[in-house]
Amino acid sequence: MDLADLFSRLPYVEMMGMEVVEAEDGYAEVAVEMKDEFSSNPTRHVAHGAVPYALADTAGGAAVVSLTHGPSPTVDMRIDYLEPMTGDARAEAEVTRLGQSTAVVDAVVLQEDSEIALARGVYKAGEVESGTPHDWNRGEYQS
Repeated sequence: MDLADLFSRLPYVEMMGMEVVEAEDGYAEVAVEMKDEFSSNPTRHVAHGAVPYALADTAGGAAVVSLTHGPSPTVDMRIDYLEPMTGDARAEAEVTRLGQSTAVVDAVVLQEDSEIALARGVYKAGEVESGTPHDWNRGEYQS
């Protein structure tokens, strides 16, 4: 199974309507169509900040998994919002450092070609203890 397909089947990704467009070689792209349900304002079509955050986080995790082939729970993420999300958007993420236990990822969230948010995330990159919520069947994804 292709990594983009695996991520696209995750319940949260499906619920949000996100599409993992690409995930390989430490890079990932995730897209989402704007929905009325995302709006944080009853009188304007503007997405809650959690939507661009979710795009950046999902793309970051997929970028790490494309290198480690194992679970990559988020340790920490910082995001700077530059403009409101008012339409369809996508996130592009790239692993900037892969260590033995963590990975650092930089992500940009774009609406058309305009940057609307910048994020930096830290993800678990080493072995995840068996029996934890982040344990998974490594056989589901083969590189």
